[in-house]
Amino acid sequence: MSAGAARRVAGIVLAAGSSTRMGANKLLLELDGEAVVRRAARTASAAGLDPVVVVTGHEHEAVTAPLHDLSVRVVNNIEHANGTHTSVAAGIAAVPDDCAAAVVVLADMPFVTPAMLREVVARYGVGRHDRSRPPLVVSRYGGDVTAPPILYDRALFGELATMDSRCGRAVVRRHLHEAVLVEWPAEAARDLDRPVDYEVAREELEPARDEESRALEGAAAHG
Repeated sequence: MSAGAARRVAGIVLAAGSSTRMGANKLLLELDGEAVVRRAARTASAAGLDPVVVVTGHEHEAVTAPLHDLSVRVVNNIEHANGTHTSVAAGIAAVPDDCAAAVVVLADMPFVTPAMLREVVARYGVGRHDRSRPPLVVSRYGGDVTAPPILYDRALFGELATMDSRCGRAVVRRHLHEAVLVEWPAEAARDLDRPVDYEVAREELEPARDEESRALEGAAAHG
């Protein structure tokens, strides 16, 4: 294994849910001109995560379609209805052997940025000796809520692959005393759960597009 290859950190984008509370597949809703699932995959790629593994499940073909021109690996989790832990396990199984760690991201957290993901990887310290790297880098929002993105060292892959419906929370609790915590404002943890969440995200993430549209409409009115 080369030194360069050993420094790779994979990204796992969880995009298998059924969006029951949204009333429509939230991963196919558009923010700033692109599907939510594409935005999440592109964010992971822009952060330098390599490879980016997108785990789909519900409406697999429809969710995969917006990713057709991105350099990502798509894994269809046929057991997605059994819980998020099955998608995490499917993503971990797809991570190449030469990756030192993987960052798990939720596709429906549109306020997570490439800069945030890069900071999580930086706190891991891929250039350091294996024994000096933490097993976990955990995002904490508003000083008390832990949520993705979470980086897992390869040493924890076995636990993630065999965990139960408690998902990664049990793994995080078990190793939290060894983890590095990265603090983010509470607002960054917002996800797309209900229609009102989507409307708020549109208002905050599409202001430039809206201003441009208004300018064009004004020009047309005075033309």
